[in-house]
Amino acid sequence: MKYMLLKTYTTTPAFCDTPIAEWSPEEIQAHIDFQRALGEQLAKSGELVDAQGLAGPEEARIVSSDGRSAPVVTDGPFPETKEFLAGYWIVDVESPERAYEIAGQASAAPGPGGKPIGEYIEVRLVQCAPATDQ
Repeated sequence: MKYMLLKTYTTTPAFCDTPIAEWSPEEIQAHIDFQRALGEQLAKSGELVDAQGLAGPEEARIVSSDGRSAPVVTDGPFPETKEFLAGYWIVDVESPERAYEIAGQASAAPGPGGKPIGEYIEVRLVQCAPATDQ
């Protein structure tokens, strides 16, 4: 079963309310090193399909189209909160419990002072398109 684990950046995770912009360079590096090590561990176990960090919302664009004219591209999104999608993992695991275990590991990434930050990780089953009769 494939699951997408969505890493949401927020200034109010369970254990750390210090915005990442206020972390020291060493704390940021420790956080990145943790993420890389988790990815390597999952790759070694054969469970990692993909993992990527995402640029902040200031780099995002919204695209819409009526299907007839050129797409309209606008800046955004501009959420009312400081919460945004920061990255994701796609894992291929034997059970939802294993996906939850991996999400728990990711949630405990280090923050200021090396303490686990309790990041919110959303776990979503990746579904296939339904079969169609042809």
